[in-house]
Amino acid sequence: MSSTITQNLSQLVLQMSESATIKMAQMARDLAAQGHDVISLSLGEPDFDTPQHIKDAAVQALADGYTKYTPVPGLVELRKAIVTKFKRDNNLDFDINQIVVSNGAKQSIANLCLALLNKGDEVVILAPYWVSYYAIVEMAGATPVPVSGGIEKDFKVTGDQLKNAITENTKMVLFSSPCNPTGSVYTQEELEDIADVVSQHENITIVSDEIYEYINFTDKHVSIGSFENVKDQTVTVNGFAKGFAMTGWRLGYIGAPVWIAKACAKIQGQFTSGATAFGQMAGAHALTSDLAPTHKMKDAFLKRRDLVKSLLDEIPGVKTNNPQGAFYFFPDISSFYGKSDGEITINNSVEFCEYLLQNAHVAAVAGSAFGDENCFRISYAASEEQLTEAMKRIKNTLAKLK
Repeated sequence: MSSTITQNLSQLVLQMSESATIKMAQMARDLAAQGHDVISLSLGEPDFDTPQHIKDAAVQALADGYTKYTPVPGLVELRKAIVTKFKRDNNLDFDINQIVVSNGAKQSIANLCLALLNKGDEVVILAPYWVSYYAIVEMAGATPVPVSGGIEKDFKVTGDQLKNAITENTKMVLFSSPCNPTGSVYTQEELEDIADVVSQHENITIVSDEIYEYINFTDKHVSIGSFENVKDQTVTVNGFAKGFAMTGWRLGYIGAPVWIAKACAKIQGQFTSGATAFGQMAGAHALTSDLAPTHKMKDAFLKRRDLVKSLLDEIPGVKTNNPQGAFYFFPDISSFYGKSDGEITINNSVEFCEYLLQNAHVAAVAGSAFGDENCFRISYAASEEQLTEAMKRIKNTLAKLK
Protein backbone atom coordinates (compact mmCIF):
# COMPACT_ATOMS: atom_id res chain seq x y z
CA MET A 1 0.00 0.00 0.00
CA SER A 2 1.45 3.35 -1.01
CA SER A 3 2.20 5.99 1.63
CA THR A 4 -0.30 8.36 -0.06
CA ILE A 5 -3.12 5.86 0.34
CA THR A 6 -2.06 5.07 3.89
CA GLN A 7 -2.28 8.75 4.76
CA ASN A 8 -5.96 8.65 3.78
CA LEU A 9 -6.74 5.93 6.32
CA SER A 10 -8.08 6.75 9.77
CA GLN A 11 -5.88 6.56 12.84
CA LEU A 12 -8.37 4.03 14.18
CA VAL A 13 -7.65 1.46 11.48
CA LEU A 14 -3.93 2.26 11.32
CA GLN A 15 -3.52 1.61 15.04
CA MET A 16 -5.80 -1.42 15.16
CA SER A 17 -4.23 -4.86 15.37
CA GLU A 18 -5.32 -7.54 12.92
CA SER A 19 -6.99 -10.52 14.59
CA ALA A 20 -4.16 -12.96 15.28
CA THR A 21 -6.42 -16.00 14.93
CA ILE A 22 -7.72 -14.88 11.54
CA LYS A 23 -4.20 -13.96 10.39
CA MET A 24 -2.76 -17.36 11.32
CA ALA A 25 -5.68 -19.16 9.66
CA GLN A 26 -4.94 -17.26 6.44
CA MET A 27 -1.23 -18.09 6.65
CA ALA A 28 -2.18 -21.76 7.01
CA ARG A 29 -4.46 -21.57 3.98
CA ASP A 30 -1.70 -19.91 1.96
CA LEU A 31 0.76 -22.66 2.86
CA ALA A 32 -1.79 -25.35 2.05
CA ALA A 33 -2.38 -23.69 -1.34
CA GLN A 34 1.30 -24.30 -2.07
CA GLY A 35 0.66 -28.04 -1.76
CA HIS A 36 1.62 -28.62 1.88
CA ASP A 37 -0.41 -30.82 4.21
CA VAL A 38 -1.25 -28.25 6.89
CA ILE A 39 -3.17 -29.11 10.05
CA SER A 40 -4.86 -25.96 11.27
CA LEU A 41 -5.46 -25.71 15.02
CA SER A 42 -5.79 -21.94 14.96
CA LEU A 43 -9.48 -21.07 14.69
CA GLY A 44 -11.99 -21.41 17.51
CA GLU A 45 -14.64 -23.12 15.43
CA PRO A 46 -16.33 -26.45 16.22
CA ASP A 47 -15.70 -28.97 13.45
CA PHE A 48 -19.25 -30.29 13.86
CA ASP A 49 -22.18 -29.29 11.65
CA THR A 50 -25.16 -27.43 13.06
CA PRO A 51 -27.64 -30.04 14.40
CA GLN A 52 -30.25 -30.99 11.82
CA HIS A 53 -33.27 -29.94 13.88
CA ILE A 54 -31.89 -26.39 14.08
CA LYS A 55 -31.31 -26.22 10.34
CA ASP A 56 -34.83 -27.57 9.79
CA ALA A 57 -36.19 -24.78 11.99
CA ALA A 58 -34.47 -22.19 9.79
CA VAL A 59 -35.93 -23.75 6.65
CA GLN A 60 -39.38 -23.73 8.22
CA ALA A 61 -38.94 -20.09 9.24
CA LEU A 62 -38.12 -19.20 5.64
CA ALA A 63 -41.22 -21.06 4.47
CA ASP A 64 -43.25 -19.17 7.07
CA GLY A 65 -42.10 -15.83 5.71
CA TYR A 66 -39.43 -14.81 8.22
CA THR A 67 -37.53 -12.90 5.57
CA LYS A 68 -38.01 -9.27 6.61
CA TYR A 69 -36.22 -6.78 8.83
CA THR A 70 -36.35 -7.63 12.51
CA PRO A 71 -36.61 -5.35 15.55
CA VAL A 72 -33.13 -4.12 16.47
CA PRO A 73 -33.01 -5.95 19.83
CA GLY A 74 -34.34 -9.15 18.28
CA LEU A 75 -37.53 -11.03 17.52
CA VAL A 76 -39.88 -11.49 20.45
CA GLU A 77 -39.81 -15.27 19.90
CA LEU A 78 -36.04 -15.43 20.39
CA ARG A 79 -35.87 -12.97 23.26
CA LYS A 80 -38.53 -14.97 25.12
CA ALA A 81 -36.52 -18.13 24.53
CA ILE A 82 -33.40 -16.40 25.87
CA VAL A 83 -35.26 -15.27 28.99
CA THR A 84 -36.33 -18.90 29.54
CA LYS A 85 -32.80 -20.19 28.93
CA PHE A 86 -31.22 -17.70 31.34
CA LYS A 87 -33.61 -18.76 34.11
CA ARG A 88 -33.31 -22.48 33.36
CA ASP A 89 -29.53 -22.69 32.98
CA ASN A 90 -28.10 -19.70 34.82
CA ASN A 91 -30.51 -18.66 37.58
CA LEU A 92 -30.73 -15.24 35.92
CA ASP A 93 -34.02 -13.34 35.97
CA PHE A 94 -34.54 -11.04 32.98
CA ASP A 95 -37.47 -9.41 31.25
CA ILE A 96 -37.66 -9.39 27.48
CA ASN A 97 -36.64 -5.72 27.38
CA GLN A 98 -33.32 -6.65 28.99
CA ILE A 99 -32.34 -8.88 26.06
CA VAL A 100 -30.53 -7.64 22.95
CA VAL A 101 -29.77 -10.03 20.10
CA SER A 102 -26.79 -9.20 17.90
CA ASN A 103 -24.87 -10.50 14.91
CA GLY A 104 -22.64 -12.61 17.11
CA ALA A 105 -21.32 -12.27 20.66
CA LYS A 106 -18.43 -10.20 19.29
CA GLN A 107 -20.89 -7.50 18.21
CA SER A 108 -22.55 -7.73 21.62
CA ILE A 109 -19.22 -6.92 23.28
CA ALA A 110 -18.53 -4.10 20.81
CA ASN A 111 -21.99 -2.65 21.49
CA LEU A 112 -21.28 -2.71 25.22
CA CYS A 113 -17.91 -1.02 24.92
CA LEU A 114 -19.23 1.68 22.59
CA ALA A 115 -22.25 2.26 24.83
CA LEU A 116 -20.41 2.39 28.18
CA LEU A 117 -16.86 3.62 27.64
CA ASN A 118 -15.31 7.05 27.15
CA LYS A 119 -11.76 8.20 26.54
CA GLY A 120 -9.82 7.94 29.79
CA ASP A 121 -11.90 5.06 31.11
CA GLU A 122 -10.13 1.84 32.06
CA VAL A 123 -11.26 -1.74 31.49
CA VAL A 124 -9.74 -4.48 33.61
CA ILE A 125 -9.43 -7.53 31.35
CA LEU A 126 -8.78 -10.83 33.09
CA ALA A 127 -5.87 -12.34 31.18
CA PRO A 128 -5.17 -14.39 29.21
CA TYR A 129 -8.05 -13.01 27.18
CA TRP A 130 -9.73 -13.47 23.83
CA VAL A 131 -7.84 -11.48 21.21
CA SER A 132 -10.65 -9.09 20.30
CA TYR A 133 -11.29 -7.80 23.84
CA TYR A 134 -8.21 -5.61 23.82
CA ALA A 135 -8.83 -4.21 20.33
CA ILE A 136 -12.52 -3.50 20.96
CA VAL A 137 -11.79 -1.64 24.20
CA GLU A 138 -9.19 0.48 22.42
CA MET A 139 -11.57 1.10 19.53
CA ALA A 140 -14.05 2.51 22.04
CA GLY A 141 -11.38 4.96 23.19
CA ALA A 142 -10.77 3.36 26.57
CA THR A 143 -7.61 1.85 28.06
CA PRO A 144 -7.29 -1.93 28.53
CA VAL A 145 -5.71 -3.00 31.83
CA PRO A 146 -4.81 -6.69 31.65
CA VAL A 147 -4.49 -8.59 34.92
CA SER A 148 -2.89 -11.99 34.52
CA GLY A 149 -3.44 -15.32 36.18
CA GLY A 150 -0.46 -17.54 35.32
CA ILE A 151 -0.47 -21.22 34.48
CA GLU A 152 0.42 -22.05 38.10
CA LYS A 153 -2.99 -20.64 39.11
CA ASP A 154 -4.81 -22.34 36.22
CA PHE A 155 -4.73 -18.93 34.49
CA LYS A 156 -7.35 -17.51 36.87
CA VAL A 157 -7.24 -14.05 38.46
CA THR A 158 -7.99 -13.62 42.17
CA GLY A 159 -10.13 -11.00 43.85
CA ASP A 160 -7.03 -9.47 45.44
CA GLN A 161 -5.40 -9.05 42.04
CA LEU A 162 -8.54 -7.39 40.72
CA LYS A 163 -8.78 -5.13 43.77
CA ASN A 164 -5.23 -3.91 43.19
CA ALA A 165 -5.95 -3.15 39.52
CA ILE A 166 -9.07 -1.02 40.09
CA THR A 167 -8.64 2.76 39.98
CA GLU A 168 -11.02 5.71 39.95
CA ASN A 169 -11.07 5.37 36.15
CA THR A 170 -12.17 1.72 36.05
CA LYS A 171 -15.53 1.35 34.31
CA MET A 172 -15.63 -2.31 33.33
CA VAL A 173 -14.31 -5.77 34.18
CA LEU A 174 -14.27 -8.10 31.16
CA PHE A 175 -13.61 -11.84 31.11
CA SER A 176 -14.75 -15.20 29.77
CA SER A 177 -15.57 -18.43 31.59
CA PRO A 178 -15.05 -21.04 30.23
CA CYS A 179 -12.09 -19.08 28.96
CA ASN A 180 -10.74 -18.57 25.50
CA PRO A 181 -7.74 -19.18 25.20
CA THR A 182 -7.03 -21.24 28.33
CA GLY A 183 -10.11 -23.42 28.77
CA SER A 184 -10.13 -22.47 32.45
CA VAL A 185 -13.46 -22.34 34.26
CA TYR A 186 -14.03 -20.04 37.23
CA THR A 187 -15.67 -21.84 40.18
CA GLN A 188 -18.49 -20.38 42.26
CA GLU A 189 -16.05 -19.49 45.03
CA GLU A 190 -13.65 -17.78 42.63
CA LEU A 191 -16.47 -15.77 41.06
CA GLU A 192 -17.77 -14.80 44.48
CA ASP A 193 -14.30 -13.47 45.25
CA ILE A 194 -14.44 -11.27 42.16
CA ALA A 195 -18.05 -10.22 42.80
CA ASP A 196 -17.21 -9.13 46.36
CA VAL A 197 -14.57 -6.76 44.98
CA VAL A 198 -16.73 -5.27 42.20
CA SER A 199 -19.74 -4.83 44.48
CA GLN A 200 -17.76 -2.18 46.35
CA HIS A 201 -17.66 -0.04 43.16
CA GLU A 202 -21.15 0.77 41.88
CA ASN A 203 -19.84 2.44 38.70
CA ILE A 204 -18.11 -0.69 37.44
CA THR A 205 -19.92 -3.03 35.03
CA ILE A 206 -18.97 -6.70 34.83
CA VAL A 207 -19.10 -8.14 31.32
CA SER A 208 -19.17 -11.94 31.58
CA ASP A 209 -18.62 -13.69 28.26
CA GLU A 210 -20.17 -17.15 28.58
CA ILE A 211 -20.13 -18.22 24.92
CA TYR A 212 -18.48 -21.56 25.87
CA GLU A 213 -21.04 -22.33 28.58
CA TYR A 214 -22.18 -25.63 27.06
CA ILE A 215 -18.60 -26.89 26.61
CA ASN A 216 -17.90 -27.23 30.31
CA PHE A 217 -16.38 -30.36 31.83
CA THR A 218 -17.05 -29.39 35.47
CA ASP A 219 -20.14 -30.27 37.48
CA LYS A 220 -21.84 -26.97 36.69
CA HIS A 221 -21.53 -23.63 34.95
CA VAL A 222 -21.81 -20.60 37.23
CA SER A 223 -22.87 -17.16 36.02
CA ILE A 224 -21.49 -14.27 38.06
CA GLY A 225 -24.67 -12.31 37.32
CA SER A 226 -26.60 -14.73 39.51
CA PHE A 227 -24.94 -13.30 42.64
CA GLU A 228 -27.23 -10.87 44.43
CA ASN A 229 -24.51 -8.32 45.20
CA VAL A 230 -23.58 -7.74 41.53
CA LYS A 231 -26.67 -8.76 39.54
CA ASP A 232 -27.48 -5.12 38.72
CA GLN A 233 -23.87 -4.49 37.65
CA THR A 234 -23.47 -7.51 35.39
CA VAL A 235 -24.03 -8.06 31.68
CA THR A 236 -24.08 -11.70 30.59
CA VAL A 237 -22.93 -12.31 27.01
CA ASN A 238 -23.70 -15.53 25.18
CA GLY A 239 -24.45 -16.87 21.73
CA PHE A 240 -24.95 -19.89 19.51
CA ALA A 241 -21.58 -20.32 17.77
CA LYS A 242 -19.82 -22.74 20.11
CA GLY A 243 -22.45 -24.76 21.95
CA PHE A 244 -24.61 -25.31 18.85
CA ALA A 245 -21.89 -25.29 16.16
CA MET A 246 -23.53 -22.21 14.59
CA THR A 247 -20.47 -20.05 13.89
CA GLY A 248 -21.63 -18.96 10.44
CA TRP A 249 -25.09 -18.00 11.66
CA ARG A 250 -23.70 -14.90 13.45
CA LEU A 251 -26.06 -14.87 16.40
CA GLY A 252 -25.26 -13.65 19.91
CA TYR A 253 -27.09 -11.95 22.74
CA ILE A 254 -26.86 -10.20 26.09
CA GLY A 255 -28.91 -10.04 29.25
CA ALA A 256 -28.34 -6.66 30.91
CA PRO A 257 -29.82 -3.96 33.11
CA VAL A 258 -32.52 -2.14 31.11
CA TRP A 259 -30.50 1.07 30.71
CA ILE A 260 -27.56 -0.85 29.23
CA ALA A 261 -29.79 -2.95 26.97
CA LYS A 262 -31.42 0.18 25.56
CA ALA A 263 -28.03 1.80 24.96
CA CYS A 264 -26.75 -1.29 23.14
CA ALA A 265 -29.85 -1.40 20.94
CA LYS A 266 -29.32 2.28 20.13
CA ILE A 267 -25.72 1.62 19.08
CA GLN A 268 -26.66 -1.46 17.06
CA GLY A 269 -29.46 0.42 15.34
CA GLN A 270 -26.90 2.68 13.68
CA PHE A 271 -24.58 -0.16 12.64
CA THR A 272 -26.37 -3.34 11.58
CA SER A 273 -29.93 -3.21 12.91
CA GLY A 274 -31.35 -6.64 13.76
CA ALA A 275 -29.92 -10.09 13.05
CA THR A 276 -31.42 -12.35 10.36
CA ALA A 277 -35.08 -13.24 10.87
CA PHE A 278 -34.96 -16.93 9.98
CA GLY A 279 -31.68 -17.35 11.91
CA GLN A 280 -33.30 -15.95 15.03
CA MET A 281 -36.20 -18.37 14.73
CA ALA A 282 -33.71 -21.23 14.45
CA GLY A 283 -31.93 -19.87 17.53
CA ALA A 284 -35.17 -19.86 19.50
CA HIS A 285 -35.72 -23.48 18.54
CA ALA A 286 -32.14 -24.37 19.53
CA LEU A 287 -32.59 -22.99 23.05
CA THR A 288 -35.96 -24.61 23.71
CA SER A 289 -35.58 -28.01 22.03
CA ASP A 290 -33.43 -31.12 22.49
CA LEU A 291 -29.92 -30.34 23.76
CA ALA A 292 -28.71 -33.89 23.20
CA PRO A 293 -26.55 -32.97 20.16
CA THR A 294 -24.89 -30.22 22.22
CA HIS A 295 -24.14 -32.64 25.07
CA LYS A 296 -22.81 -35.21 22.59
CA MET A 297 -20.49 -32.58 21.13
CA LYS A 298 -19.24 -31.68 24.60
CA ASP A 299 -18.48 -35.35 25.29
CA ALA A 300 -16.45 -35.53 22.07
CA PHE A 301 -14.48 -32.45 23.08
CA LEU A 302 -13.76 -33.96 26.50
CA LYS A 303 -12.40 -37.10 24.87
CA ARG A 304 -10.19 -34.98 22.62
CA ARG A 305 -9.08 -32.88 25.61
CA ASP A 306 -7.81 -35.99 27.34
CA LEU A 307 -6.08 -37.21 24.17
CA VAL A 308 -4.27 -33.95 23.51
CA LYS A 309 -3.33 -33.55 27.17
CA SER A 310 -1.68 -36.97 27.17
CA LEU A 311 0.25 -36.18 23.99
CA LEU A 312 1.34 -32.71 25.11
CA ASP A 313 2.63 -34.20 28.36
CA GLU A 314 5.01 -36.34 26.30
CA ILE A 315 6.72 -33.30 24.76
CA PRO A 316 9.75 -32.16 26.79
CA GLY A 317 9.70 -28.44 27.59
CA VAL A 318 5.93 -28.02 27.13
CA LYS A 319 3.93 -27.23 30.29
CA THR A 320 0.13 -27.41 30.37
CA ASN A 321 -2.77 -27.02 32.75
CA ASN A 322 -5.81 -29.29 32.46
CA PRO A 323 -8.53 -27.08 30.94
CA GLN A 324 -12.03 -27.62 32.27
CA GLY A 325 -13.95 -26.17 29.34
CA ALA A 326 -13.97 -24.76 25.79
CA PHE A 327 -11.73 -26.59 23.28
CA TYR A 328 -8.29 -25.08 23.76
CA PHE A 329 -4.92 -25.72 25.32
CA PHE A 330 -2.67 -22.81 26.20
CA PRO A 331 0.72 -24.46 26.83
CA ASP A 332 3.67 -22.59 28.30
CA ILE A 333 6.53 -22.95 25.81
CA SER A 334 8.88 -20.32 27.23
CA SER A 335 11.52 -23.03 27.81
CA PHE A 336 12.19 -22.96 24.05
CA TYR A 337 13.02 -19.26 23.94
CA GLY A 338 16.65 -18.74 23.04
CA LYS A 339 16.91 -22.20 21.48
CA SER A 340 17.83 -22.82 17.85
CA ASP A 341 17.74 -25.56 15.22
CA GLY A 342 21.02 -24.24 13.83
CA GLU A 343 19.38 -21.77 11.49
CA ILE A 344 16.43 -20.21 13.33
CA THR A 345 16.40 -19.03 16.94
CA ILE A 346 13.07 -18.83 18.80
CA ASN A 347 12.71 -15.65 20.84
CA ASN A 348 8.97 -15.26 21.42
CA SER A 349 5.56 -16.83 20.88
CA VAL A 350 5.09 -15.38 17.40
CA GLU A 351 8.39 -16.86 16.20
CA PHE A 352 7.48 -20.13 17.92
CA CYS A 353 4.19 -20.40 16.00
CA GLU A 354 5.78 -19.37 12.72
CA TYR A 355 8.42 -22.06 13.28
CA LEU A 356 5.72 -24.69 13.84
CA LEU A 357 3.82 -23.60 10.76
CA GLN A 358 6.84 -23.66 8.46
CA ASN A 359 8.52 -26.78 9.85
CA ALA A 360 5.71 -28.91 11.30
CA HIS A 361 2.94 -27.57 9.07
CA VAL A 362 0.76 -27.09 12.15
CA ALA A 363 -1.02 -23.77 12.61
CA ALA A 364 -1.50 -22.41 16.13
CA VAL A 365 -1.76 -18.89 17.57
CA ALA A 366 0.88 -16.95 19.50
CA GLY A 367 0.16 -16.31 23.16
CA SER A 368 1.11 -12.65 22.84
CA ALA A 369 -2.21 -12.07 21.06
CA PHE A 370 -4.00 -13.28 24.20
CA GLY A 371 -1.89 -11.32 26.67
CA ASP A 372 0.67 -14.01 27.60
CA GLU A 373 3.98 -14.08 25.74
CA ASN A 374 5.01 -17.39 27.34
CA CYS A 375 2.26 -19.47 25.74
CA PHE A 376 0.55 -20.43 22.50
CA ARG A 377 -2.99 -21.57 21.78
CA ILE A 378 -4.03 -24.88 20.29
CA SER A 379 -7.63 -25.51 19.30
CA TYR A 380 -8.61 -29.16 19.51
CA ALA A 381 -11.73 -28.65 17.42
CA ALA A 382 -10.37 -31.21 14.95
CA SER A 383 -10.56 -34.98 14.45
CA GLU A 384 -8.67 -37.32 16.75
CA GLU A 385 -6.57 -38.41 13.79
CA GLN A 386 -5.59 -34.83 12.96
CA LEU A 387 -4.84 -34.07 16.60
CA THR A 388 -2.65 -37.15 17.02
CA GLU A 389 -0.70 -36.33 13.86
CA ALA A 390 -0.37 -32.65 14.83
CA MET A 391 1.05 -33.48 18.26
CA LYS A 392 3.48 -35.94 16.66
CA ARG A 393 4.69 -33.26 14.25
CA ILE A 394 5.04 -30.69 17.04
CA LYS A 395 7.02 -33.13 19.20
CA ASN A 396 9.41 -34.07 16.38
CA THR A 397 9.90 -30.45 15.29
CA LEU A 398 10.57 -29.09 18.78
CA ALA A 399 13.13 -31.87 19.37
CA LYS A 400 15.34 -30.09 16.82
CA LEU A 401 15.64 -27.01 19.03
CA LYS A 402 18.77 -27.07 21.22
